[in-house]
Amino acid sequence: MAQATQTSTGIMKIAITGPESSGKTTLAVALASHYDVNVIPEYAREFLKDNGPEYTQPDLDDIAEGHAENLQIFYTEKSKINIVDTDFVVIKVRSEHKYNFASTYINELVSENHFDLHVLCAPDIPWEVDPLRENPDDRHILFEKYISVLNSFKKDFIIVNGSPEERLKKSIEAIDRL
Repeated sequence: MAQATQTSTGIMKIAITGPESSGKTTLAVALASHYDVNVIPEYAREFLKDNGPEYTQPDLDDIAEGHAENLQIFYTEKSKINIVDTDFVVIKVRSEHKYNFASTYINELVSENHFDLHVLCAPDIPWEVDPLRENPDDRHILFEKYISVLNSFKKDFIIVNGSPEERLKKSIEAIDRL
């Protein structure tokens, strides 16, 4: 992993990413508690709760736009660190998996350097049923796609696995090194 630098605002931005039901929100909440900061929530969940679990590829562009707007709203000078529950890689992988492509807009958002570190959660924990989730049987295939996208876009990332405590410890160690 290359050494990331803080953004020009001095705020470190950490994205928690990975397949569905891989512990992203649990880890984001634990990290926020550890650093005594808020979690920037996953916009897709808000969108799907408001509009229903069915979505089209253009909806994914709307979700990406909403997530980008959320980032701007939640980023503040009050915190030295922002913990973000999911990132644009999630939207790209979902779009490519379901529709065999991701829009130019989504690819542009992935290519921008929004985050100092991506924490990729391995799907080595049990699947939890949720009406907004759709891929219980191919999480490991999707996980490999996450690795591929993060590498191809030259993102700084670590992979966390194991128990929630092991994931938290590894994440804290990586963040503190930054």
